Amino acid sequence: MDQRLLWEQHCCLPLVPEADLDELTRYERPGGAYVSVNVGFSPHSTELVFELLHTWRRGVTEHDQLTLVHGVADIDDATRAGQIGVAFDLEDSGPLGGRLERVKEFYDLGVRTLLPTYNLRNAAGSGCMDEVDEGLTAYGRDLVREMNAVGMVVDGSHCSTRTGLDLASVTQAPMVYSHSCMRALWEHERNITDDQARACAETGGVVGIAGVGVFLGPNDASVEAMVRHIDYAVDLIGPDHVGVASDYSFDLEDLNREMALNPELFPEPYRRYGPIKIMPPEDLLRVEQALLDRGYPADAVTGILGGNFRRVAEQVWR
Repeated sequence: MDQRLLWEQHCCLPLVPEADLDELTRYERPGGAYVSVNVGFSPHSTELVFELLHTWRRGVTEHDQLTLVHGVADIDDATRAGQIGVAFDLEDSGPLGGRLERVKEFYDLGVRTLLPTYNLRNAAGSGCMDEVDEGLTAYGRDLVREMNAVGMVVDGSHCSTRTGLDLASVTQAPMVYSHSCMRALWEHERNITDDQARACAETGGVVGIAGVGVFLGPNDASVEAMVRHIDYAVDLIGPDHVGVASDYSFDLEDLNREMALNPELFPEPYRRYGPIKIMPPEDLLRVEQALLDRGYPADAVTGILGGNFRRVAEQVWR
């Protein structure tokens, strides 16, 4: 394995079958790359998620620069072949339809990470935008156990504080916050507390610093802003438990247009600075050099860039 692997833990194509998979080649770099692509969140039906998975899997398989990933060894093979490894994540448990057996069905189709809740309370637990935080439900605890058994990574991003802490206490495998920033550095409902980050690290997990401007600062999606959050997280939980995940939306212009036309559909914390800025793949590729310039040891940079998330995958995926 090339030690300079980039592990992009979360990005978003338009959630339509005809989405342009060529966009994922923007992550190409000499050390290789793995990209986790979102296949749905709370508004999306089970049927749409299955359709996206089947369509995109076929598209990745037929693409001459992309490799469909089943295990970590496939990422190594893709890197050696100069290709980008691709698998999927699901941003809410709603598309399971309350059926735990679908965890295995989604896993078999390439979903390697799942968030129990997306912003607002559902059957699994509370979300980060809920006024009342009741934590993980009994169903949510069963969901975590099923994910552990199947080999799917438990993800606390978009969950409430208490739900995130409950995830860490219930899981028997490393969990992650795939795309979250540090609340002590910038106050935003989507950011996580120091206690959440510590609890995640204690499971052996990783906090992926997101590239979303309103999470990093006053709509500041710069490399410098991301590095500030990386610095804070490294000081708090150590370099072995920090990663990156831009949360880049390849339909960002459409998202901002929808937010302007229908503000009632988007919580105020997302709208307060106007059109959202998100770090594009080209800027995420600059984070490695920024960390080296800041004096980070090469092995720490290797871990933050991709090695730490890769370690979690080795420990959890089956």
